[in-house]
Amino acid sequence: MGFADLLEEVGGFGRYQWLHVTLISLPGLMMASQNLLNNFVSGIPVHHCSLPANHSLRNLSHIYQVDARQLLKVFIPSDSSGNRLDRCKRYVEPQWQLLAVNGSANVSQLQTEGCVDGWTFDQSEFTATTVSEWDLVCSLRPLKQMIQTIYMGGVLTGAIIYGGLSDRFGRKSVLIWSYLQLAVLGCSSALSPSYPAYCVFRFLTGMAVSGVILNGVSLKVEWIPTKARTLVGTLTSFFFTFGQMILAGLAYWLRDWRKLQVVVCAPNFLFFAYSWWYSESARWLVLNRRSEDALKSLHRVARINGRPDVIDKLTLEVLHSHMKKEINSSHSSFTALDLLKTPGMRRISVCLIAVWFSTSFAYYGLAMDLQKFGVSIYLMQIIFGAVDFPAKLLALGMLSYLGRRASQVSCLLLSAAIIFANIFVPTDMQTLRTTLACLGKAFTSASFTTVYLYTGELYPTIIRQTGMGFVSTMARVGSMAAPAVLILDEVLPALPSLVYGGSAVLAGCFACFLPETLNVPLPDTIEDVEDKWSGKCPTPQQKDCMSQKVGLSSGSDVMPGGDEVSNEGVTLKDLKETGETGLNAL
Repeated sequence: MGFADLLEEVGGFGRYQWLHVTLISLPGLMMASQNLLNNFVSGIPVHHCSLPANHSLRNLSHIYQVDARQLLKVFIPSDSSGNRLDRCKRYVEPQWQLLAVNGSANVSQLQTEGCVDGWTFDQSEFTATTVSEWDLVCSLRPLKQMIQTIYMGGVLTGAIIYGGLSDRFGRKSVLIWSYLQLAVLGCSSALSPSYPAYCVFRFLTGMAVSGVILNGVSLKVEWIPTKARTLVGTLTSFFFTFGQMILAGLAYWLRDWRKLQVVVCAPNFLFFAYSWWYSESARWLVLNRRSEDALKSLHRVARINGRPDVIDKLTLEVLHSHMKKEINSSHSSFTALDLLKTPGMRRISVCLIAVWFSTSFAYYGLAMDLQKFGVSIYLMQIIFGAVDFPAKLLALGMLSYLGRRASQVSCLLLSAAIIFANIFVPTDMQTLRTTLACLGKAFTSASFTTVYLYTGELYPTIIRQTGMGFVSTMARVGSMAAPAVLILDEVLPALPSLVYGGSAVLAGCFACFLPETLNVPLPDTIEDVEDKWSGKCPTPQQKDCMSQKVGLSSGSDVMPGGDEVSNEGVTLKDLKETGETGLNAL
């Protein structure tokens, strides 16, 4: 008897659960916009040095009767490829002889200087971005990538802070606050007068995003019966996918970074307004000695589900009898140190850290550099979003027939091979480059799907959530590091791809040392893990310690683009379903 039985008595997955899941999942459409917003808000328009103050391109074009682009060659040299104008240099003196039909000059000997009068930005692709507004180009180009790193730092900080606050103040209250924080600070960032101010707002917005995802998913999961989680997880996982395509449409329509910033954040005012309808997690209420409030929530759910006959039967005594095991197990918990104390757990944790980091690292390395493929950035965003559909189906098939370890290794090595292959494709072969990039993202998405299920099956029930929270933190670190690596293309254009691909290869090697879990019963204790996979049994002292520790630790895991899954407060019985539901929560 557990909380899952109570949910069945009050209607199972009834009318309340449908409304509850739908309303909590809707903000997921905007979470993709937040995670990938920097692609458009900080897009780099085509640009070149501004002409000297006493020269007007329009007037000169009229005087000399030549095309404006041809006239620019008088002031701006070509870049190293010779196919376009240099973005960071101009001639010290205008080279009028280059206008002559047969005019020639040894341009390599001509004296150049930096863009002392600023830059001129083309507005055909973007009307305005943070790059064009604050001149984040040439020597200041790394500041563009720093915005995304700072945002992901906020997401990581929010996961730590709001995860703890939700355990103390409840999922509903922290979720409501996160909606409001995201709406207010997200819209306020559109009014940022300077680059530092915008970075501060983005950091705080990232914290709010983490609070929304962490507490939203936790609140959703804790009201869903175990048998319905497969269907619900599968359906709601596509909100993030659709959100990626919605972002492309909004960015194409608006073209202005301040307008786009407001549009993707303003809906959170609506989410904040209706979030008061949610019921607090009855599991959390009981475990925090608020059984009366939990009982009221269960009665409310029963009424909405059309089960008024249950209300009189469901009393405090019945509630406590159903949740006795959870109440007893909540008094103690494991810590992250227990993940490294024994040989089997240590091997699993070290390998999973590498897999989580590299998967997120490669994913955001591809997703946050859409302009390099020579295709419209708006079209690339739609394609990159749509590719998640077959990627998830591919992962499901591989997991069922190849097993967990082979699937994980294959996804990582194939993504690395595709990333490496794209290095050798000429820039003018746009179709092939785009196709390879989509395949690379598909395999990194499949790797994410695999590692969620794999991690849940490798860690024992009594420390599963602590383990998920610990290793998934590496995904946050990977998402923070990925944008910074893009700066390396100034040293060597192929260097970022070498780093991303090399990281995936290394993680694939680590994944080879993970044990296979296909059709293997889930371990319940650390002793189970050591008996199955360590190759040697734990010491008697470790066995005594493990047998005395009973309970669950809370944690959260991270999805692609920033989604998180948390099963805090889920019963031991429910957590045994992690192998089935962890995958579908993607």
